[in-house]
Amino acid sequence: MSTVTNPVFDAALALPESQRVELAERLLESLDSEKPIVLSEAWRVELHRRLADYQCGKDRAMPVEDVIARVRESLR
Repeated sequence: MSTVTNPVFDAALALPESQRVELAERLLESLDSEKPIVLSEAWRVELHRRLADYQCGKDRAMPVEDVIARVRESLR
């Protein structure tokens, strides 16, 4: 990271979580959405496999909060 972005990044990390989420969403929205997302063939196959597993009931969706809690717990 450049010396210019370090203070901005540090200030962003000091924000409460809800404000960091809002900031991240606004930054993502500011990106050029005209550029197509290019996926490798391996990722394309994996995404289709996961979608098929979800659609047939083999896999299930979880709220993002639960996923984050599980990851945090596993890192402790």
